[in-house]
Amino acid sequence: MQKEEKRLLRRYIAEKKRYYPQEILSEYSSLLLNKLEKHLVFTQAETILLYYSLPDEVQTHDFVEKWSWNKNIILPVVKGEELELRRYTGKQNLQKGSYGIEEPQGELFTDYEKIDLAIIPGVAFDRQGNRLGRGKGYYDRLLKQLKAYKIGICFDFQICEQIPTEEFDKPMDEIWSEQTSFTSHNP
Repeated sequence: MQKEEKRLLRRYIAEKKRYYPQEILSEYSSLLLNKLEKHLVFTQAETILLYYSLPDEVQTHDFVEKWSWNKNIILPVVKGEELELRRYTGKQNLQKGSYGIEEPQGELFTDYEKIDLAIIPGVAFDRQGNRLGRGKGYYDRLLKQLKAYKIGICFDFQICEQIPTEEFDKPMDEIWSEQTSFTSHNP
């Protein structure tokens, strides 16, 4: 039943995204990321797990580049059923990987304890900090290995009343959109 609920919610969010032209999503992304970079957790973090966005996600390309000069930016790379982490060393060292995502080709990053902050994409989030991903479980497997503070980022229309969860789902500490931010109600 939960798999079906998740599938329907993914479809619902995909339909909503079609109403927003790329320029609007870019504007929303800038608003969100400009606020996020002033967050105390962000300003104090030295090593940040980010992601290199797909066109329908909060646009992180310029943000990754901007902050790579002051912080250690780590990006995921799809390897089989897992996400490997690699240090971002510039656009010139990115290569299209799985799902058409630009991925860093540099050294493998395995010191997960050093990650201070993880900024995580999602198809949808709820106010309890629950995240709905794309359904492959990549982030679910990665998140259970991280002790870092986790902030889920999305567009405001991706925040739902309740996300169906399963035992392997890892909640975020905070959720941010272009309009709001809140700490999850999870202990």
